[in-house]
Amino acid sequence: MIGNRKMTKWFLVMLLVAVVFPANVFAASGDVTSIEFENPAAVHLYVAETTQQLKVLAKIEGLTDKKDVTSDSTWVSSDPSVIKVEKGLLTPLKSGKVTITAKYKGFNLTLSADSAYLFKELKLDQSGTVQYKLGDENLSVKALAVDNDGSSNDVSANADWTSSSTSVITVAGGKLTLVGKGSSTITAKYKGLTASYKVNVVSPYSELKLVPEQSLPDGDIEMLVGDKELQLNAVAQLSEGGTKQTVSDQADWKSSAPSVVSVDKGKIKALATGKATITASYRGVTAEVTVLVRTEFEALIVNPSNDQTLFLSDSPVQVEASVRNSVDTEREIVTDKAEWVSSNALAVTVKNGLITPRQVGTSTVKVTYKGLSREIKVTVFPTVTKISTEKTSLDMFKGESISVPKVTATTLDEKKQDFTSNVEWTSSDSNTVVVENGKFVSKGTGKVTLTGKLGKAAPLVVEVVVQEKVLVLLPEKENFSVVIGKELPLTKVTAVRVNGDEEDVTDKIEWSLTGANAVIKGGKIKGLVKGNATLKGTYLNQSLKLPVAVEPQITKIVVEPQSLELNLKRSKSIKVTGFYTNGTKINLSSKMDWVSSNPEVATVSGSTVKSVAEGTATLNGSYQGVAAKVDIRVVPKLMKLTVDEKRYVLAPGAVKTVDLVAEYDTGKTTSVTGSAVWTSSKPSVAKVSAGKIEAVAKGTATIKAKFDNKIVTISISVK
Repeated sequence: MIGNRKMTKWFLVMLLVAVVFPANVFAASGDVTSIEFENPAAVHLYVAETTQQLKVLAKIEGLTDKKDVTSDSTWVSSDPSVIKVEKGLLTPLKSGKVTITAKYKGFNLTLSADSAYLFKELKLDQSGTVQYKLGDENLSVKALAVDNDGSSNDVSANADWTSSSTSVITVAGGKLTLVGKGSSTITAKYKGLTASYKVNVVSPYSELKLVPEQSLPDGDIEMLVGDKELQLNAVAQLSEGGTKQTVSDQADWKSSAPSVVSVDKGKIKALATGKATITASYRGVTAEVTVLVRTEFEALIVNPSNDQTLFLSDSPVQVEASVRNSVDTEREIVTDKAEWVSSNALAVTVKNGLITPRQVGTSTVKVTYKGLSREIKVTVFPTVTKISTEKTSLDMFKGESISVPKVTATTLDEKKQDFTSNVEWTSSDSNTVVVENGKFVSKGTGKVTLTGKLGKAAPLVVEVVVQEKVLVLLPEKENFSVVIGKELPLTKVTAVRVNGDEEDVTDKIEWSLTGANAVIKGGKIKGLVKGNATLKGTYLNQSLKLPVAVEPQITKIVVEPQSLELNLKRSKSIKVTGFYTNGTKINLSSKMDWVSSNPEVATVSGSTVKSVAEGTATLNGSYQGVAAKVDIRVVPKLMKLTVDEKRYVLAPGAVKTVDLVAEYDTGKTTSVTGSAVWTSSKPSVAKVSAGKIEAVAKGTATIKAKFDNKIVTISISVK
């Protein structure tokens, strides 16, 4: 409680001190206490004549010397259009008075400043609007500065002169130069004062005409490249009096396309085909004419025309240049008349079409003749001592294209370089293989020799065999069962080409096996471990895959049924069971590779037999060398049995022979009386044997004939 009273008393004392004494009385060391101008006197300035730098000094608490704070102060002019101020620098712009204020750290200073012109006025010895004619010379204008007492001073040399249109007139130090027709304002500035007057520049001529020195048709001028120069005269006609003057040497000549037509003092020269406008201008008048340039010849032909590859050791190559106008005209040889230029004379020089290799590099040889030109690219390589390629033989398919083989060249300095794209290849048979755009392109089947040449090195020889593509590979055997530890020959394979040709390629197949269950050795498969593998065979563009089963030895095969009777167009499955040495069984029904001895009677696919026609056949199959067979008999299907009568009334002792006829699905009928099984329900009444019925005693009996599961019943009444 006592502590709080002491704090309140101390706070009141400090508040009283703050009220009685200003803040700057207690300014800390380094604080600004006041500011002042170094020279507080009013400033008087002349526009464009004088400037004045003001300085502001600050008093710092604890320091005797004053600090220059001019650059750190904020400066303001009450009218910047009269006198502007930047960091204390006063610059007068026009006559008037202003107040300059400087602010720093909350302190403000002001002073008065005024500005005036050094002279009363600036005037020119020309006024209003003046007219000049192009060609007028020694023209000038004076700038006079007038004092307050009325006296004048010639300040032309010191004034700042400008022309509002320098394309009409220019001015320097009061000296005038006429440039072209039009209007312009000439202005002089001196010590802040300005004076001006307007100038109109006109031509003394009414028109300018271009007149050929020799007679030409009216309109455009037509020339051929290589024609002699043509002189155009520029003729100007004076506005007053109409006098004409030839001003070709004085006129300003221009060509809209200098590369097509050049012009010098009216002399025009056709350089290249095209169109150009020739313009002549003289003292405000202008004339122009269109020049059309064509070539004398339609085409420039060079031979050889293809790009050239040369080696430093090669002899120069002669290129011929000729021109012609149509297919009906003969060529004119112009090799010696044409202009030949090499873009890189260090690598290649050319003279009259003779191209000489000089240094490794490239150059463009250009030939030009009467507006026509052609270019040939020439590449110079170092001398090659040897060339080689990794592939000296190739296989291709008809219609296929492959890149030319990579060619490596050895140069004189024993360096190796890729020259694949520079080798010139030729084919011994273009009907089989041609070389086009860096590729071998096969056209037909057969063998061909391709020869590659590069410089003076020994040529390369690549033998190429072109074949028809393989459409499919047909194996004689489609799956394999190999006994562990035993070998089995690989299957025969036939290749069918796209064109239908067949070929035994058994010895050309590349075989491979997946897994470690079996291996290929000497054209045979050897079983190693029980399991499955895939045998893959590849030939050219086709491949095939065959399943391989590696199994223990089969000791016995049981076939069910061992014989089979089938009706026409019926099928039946054959069950085959194999027994291993350990007694375990395996279903071999689909693995027997059955073959029919008579496919016209019965065919077999997998484990299914299908009847084709009446007859007999034997199916033979094997698995792991254990053979089996099934006898097949194909018969027509019995549809029904018929007899002459189905009811007979006989007297005791009478005999009746019945003919039993079988009808088949083929429509065939045959008597089967002797082959049927005959029975009587009451032999004491009637007995039967081979269709012969004998009446024994009075009564009734039923006679039955059975054949191939069909039965016919006959009723007998003995009276």
